[in-house]
Amino acid sequence: MESLEHKNKTQLSEKKISRRNLLKAGGAGVAVLAGATTVSAKNKSKGKRLAMVIDLQHCTGCGGCAISCKSENNVQRGNRWAKVETTTVGKFPNVGFKSLPTLCNHCENAPCVKGCPTKAMHKGYGDITMHSPEKCIGCRTCIAMCPYGVISIHIQETHPHWRSDDALIKGCTSSPKEMTEKVKGNVIPNYNPAREEFREGSGLHYKGIVEKCTLCDHRVTKGLLPHCVISCPCNARIMGDLNDPDSHISKLLVKYSPRRLKEHLGTEPKVFYVREFNPSATKSTKGTV
Repeated sequence: MESLEHKNKTQLSEKKISRRNLLKAGGAGVAVLAGATTVSAKNKSKGKRLAMVIDLQHCTGCGGCAISCKSENNVQRGNRWAKVETTTVGKFPNVGFKSLPTLCNHCENAPCVKGCPTKAMHKGYGDITMHSPEKCIGCRTCIAMCPYGVISIHIQETHPHWRSDDALIKGCTSSPKEMTEKVKGNVIPNYNPAREEFREGSGLHYKGIVEKCTLCDHRVTKGLLPHCVISCPCNARIMGDLNDPDSHISKLLVKYSPRRLKEHLGTEPKVFYVREFNPSATKSTKGTV
């Protein structure tokens, strides 16, 4: 929404600390701020520890999770909060593919939280690794410290394509800007007002700040599952509370041998992978008419 976008930009610019002022504060000051954000396992909240299990036996690599994430969170072209990494296995002619869905791991000992000098990266509800746009100065420390490459930064204005006057075929097709106006779209495409209502400044994303998966915090705090979970056609994503031994994911982690990405780094990721894709696990049929 243009008026809302302008309002949020103004609010963010008023609250934002400049890079120059940060550097003036000196290395010692930055170190103090960074130290204040350090997460200690001993000081964890006694509440929920939300985590996700991805059952690879059910995952077909369709990419529905990545598409729904973009739509739900207004993620612009070029940035991805969730993706599916596909690798080729075997030798021709016996070649196959393996799919690995990835997202922010919401680590227990999150390096991005420890290193953020303004506390923009912090721990929120259910131990979700959160980001506050109004505190972000775009220093990219979190990007440098994240070993998973799941944090993005906006280097240009948000969704420039939909602001363009350039038509694909002049005199034949509408420009993106004209199309938005014709459908009375005074909001940026895929804009989710639910995010803005939950956390001011997060409904749209702005040039110069970072962003990443928040496990759809605007949903989970209301008792709703993340959009990538409910949109998965194969039920490959399972959400739950690690502190609850009766939760479905707790039972899955006991039943199978879970693995996590780059466990040797000690970040304690809370995204677990179990099993491998097995097409024979599903009964093959052509159906009926």
